[in-house]
Amino acid sequence: MKQKNTTFGSWAGSVALICLLVPASSSAADQDAPATENDLSNPFFVFDNGLRGVEKPEKVLKEIGYAGMGASGVRVSDLVKRYEEAELKVFSTYIGCQFDKTPAYDPYLKEAVKELKGTDVVLWLTVRGGQRGQEDDKAVEVVREIADLAAASDLRVALYPHTGFYVATTADALRVVKQVDRKNVGATINLCHELMTDQGPKLDATIKEAMPCLFLVSINGADVKQPGYSWDRLIQPLGQGDFDVCDFLKKLTDAGYRGPIGQQCYAVKGDPVENLKQSIKAWKEYSTRLAQPR
Repeated sequence: MKQKNTTFGSWAGSVALICLLVPASSSAADQDAPATENDLSNPFFVFDNGLRGVEKPEKVLKEIGYAGMGASGVRVSDLVKRYEEAELKVFSTYIGCQFDKTPAYDPYLKEAVKELKGTDVVLWLTVRGGQRGQEDDKAVEVVREIADLAAASDLRVALYPHTGFYVATTADALRVVKQVDRKNVGATINLCHELMTDQGPKLDATIKEAMPCLFLVSINGADVKQPGYSWDRLIQPLGQGDFDVCDFLKKLTDAGYRGPIGQQCYAVKGDPVENLKQSIKAWKEYSTRLAQPR
């Protein structure tokens, strides 16, 4: 859906300027391995929806080769400590706001950010409410409030595009980020949601436009979107499906992205541990391919 009374070209430069002003101490690069040209040194983590039913998930992830996980909710400080003890990291926690409701977000968030101070956990924020693209002022007000809470604990907020929500695409996220105008607020490219919202053909431009503000990325195996496709085709274990995820990762790394990359596992069928093994195998294959001279 195109937004009324604005064009991407009129503000993309402003988005880039705002995000380039983020100080190095709050940059995604803080969490990255040393970058070499075109390699895949990005930390790779799995969403908690890929760990359901897994006993001792920290042990499993450590053995398989993941860097950590992405949590959900505001009460995650104990989980963060547990993963730290396992020499793994909780990279993010998935939370939401709905600007047309009161309260617009979980009131415990005010305490949660204090508990997370010093952890670098990114608040991965969905934005819901109102008529998409028509009520940015309300969305911006709530996101600013959350951003200011996070900033007091040196935490960052990454808008999480989600199909059907007010912020549904990376383009939506960038539009809101520009208006929020907070150094600790950035955007996300969620591959499955870009595909579901028919943004797949625009991914090259999306990567370029998002780079200055790109805090997080999520991937998964997928098929190239066709009419009628649902999540079972657009979210698969990594290495499955006919969408070229390796090429997508190449474009990200060529553009200079070295931040964390998460694996979406929503509603993926099968044994979760076997799915994780399949996905890490594919990740390592991508890493090998991208490390080869081109």
